Amino acid sequence: MKILASKFFLFLFISSVFGLSTLNAQEVNWLTWQEAAHLATTDKNPKKIFVDVYTDWCGWCKKMDKDTFQNAEVAAYMEANFYMVKFDGEGKEPIEFKGKTFKFVPSGRNGYHEFAAALMGGKLSYPTTVFLDEQMNMLSPVPGYQKPEPFLNIAKYFAEDIYKEQNWKTYSKASK
Repeated sequence: MKILASKFFLFLFISSVFGLSTLNAQEVNWLTWQEAAHLATTDKNPKKIFVDVYTDWCGWCKKMDKDTFQNAEVAAYMEANFYMVKFDGEGKEPIEFKGKTFKFVPSGRNGYHEFAAALMGGKLSYPTTVFLDEQMNMLSPVPGYQKPEPFLNIAKYFAEDIYKEQNWKTYSKASK
């Protein structure tokens, strides 16, 4: 009986630990580029587009997925203000954008996708997050891993059109 009771309490303990750790995580509704582009051109009130450019081998990309994008506050804000796209910088599928077809380019060990290179201004660095306006015009690529709070400040800068009236340096000083 003691063994059964101790196993039960161990089960409750493990369940509560894993249950609490998932309370703060939120799944993100990632779209493909094609889905986001379609929504941007057909919605009556289109959102801006956010693109997370990643690779399968990138440890910082995985860390940003877990720490930042699954953060409940970040996920809710992004979902409300952006069409969120997950784009593999080494993906093989062609992408149509503004009358041009972007393809995978074999290069070195892995190669790269021309669309990723275009979004990142030719500077392939993972992770890179990219913000586009409602007409799919580039606002800015943001290279590197971002923790939830700094990332949310960047997202608000673009989502709330602060970039139209204030440069980043002034905004980032005021938001600290």
